[in-house]
Amino acid sequence: MSAHGECMESQHAIFDRHAVRLHRDRAASTLSLVSGVLEEAADRLLERLDDLRRSFSLALDIGGRGATLSGLKIRDIETVCCDLSFRMTSLIRRESDALAVCADDEMLPFADASFDLVVANLSLHWVNDLPGTLVQIRRILKPDGLLLASMPVLPTLAPLRASFEEAELAVSGGVSPRISPFPTLRDCAALLQRAGFALPVIDAEVMDIRYRSGLGLLRDLKAAGENNAVALRDRRTPSPLLFPAALEMLSTHCADEDGVLRLPLHLAVMSAWAPAPTQPKPLEPGQFTTSLHDVFGSDKSE
Repeated sequence: MSAHGECMESQHAIFDRHAVRLHRDRAASTLSLVSGVLEEAADRLLERLDDLRRSFSLALDIGGRGATLSGLKIRDIETVCCDLSFRMTSLIRRESDALAVCADDEMLPFADASFDLVVANLSLHWVNDLPGTLVQIRRILKPDGLLLASMPVLPTLAPLRASFEEAELAVSGGVSPRISPFPTLRDCAALLQRAGFALPVIDAEVMDIRYRSGLGLLRDLKAAGENNAVALRDRRTPSPLLFPAALEMLSTHCADEDGVLRLPLHLAVMSAWAPAPTQPKPLEPGQFTTSLHDVFGSDKSE
């Protein structure tokens, strides 16, 4: 899996987008293995809509792999889906009545002010220029339109990262990027503000995920299309000793007394609004009408 920070604007791409697309193509036939995790994350994301006193007529789902569609349909929101993978969009067309478009989320092909809701469930972490994509999302939202997105954040997959680093160092004497670092909650808040969104809110969610073996984790990452797509990854065939050693170390890092691996998915759940004149604005310095002295009262002991 992957992540972002401010370094995403460097001259070199962090992620191999061709590899991301191939992984998504392959995952179109294996999504059933991980549908529970994707749908649980989607449910937690869409719960935010139930706290709002407004309705949405047309939503864009970016890379959601179909997991958000039932929740949006229940809320009577018509949805257009887009995904980098043609096979994934074909799967969505077959299994739902939603319009699915094969499109790169780094170059969204939609007109300005097209949607009043954009949803991105566990998808934006493979984008190289995330600030640029967020600006595009703000552009295609109508004024006062809403962005809802979830993204893995630290310390997601930290034990797996450490296990591969230790194993590869022991087996080959060096370390290559196999799992890129994830952002923090603070990173996500800064990205929304930088993209010009109004009223950003970042919530932390933790999904408790457990495995009987490390192989189960690797299988699910592959089934979801979350394989390593770091541009600078080592593309040579790894030593046959690497994966057994890494999985053994993973057990030492996060197995409980029953041998069950605990690998929680830490999420940043982001909500932010496209700017509109009707939105509340913070008061400028000097505009406050109530002083702290009046609120707390005077100190009678003085």
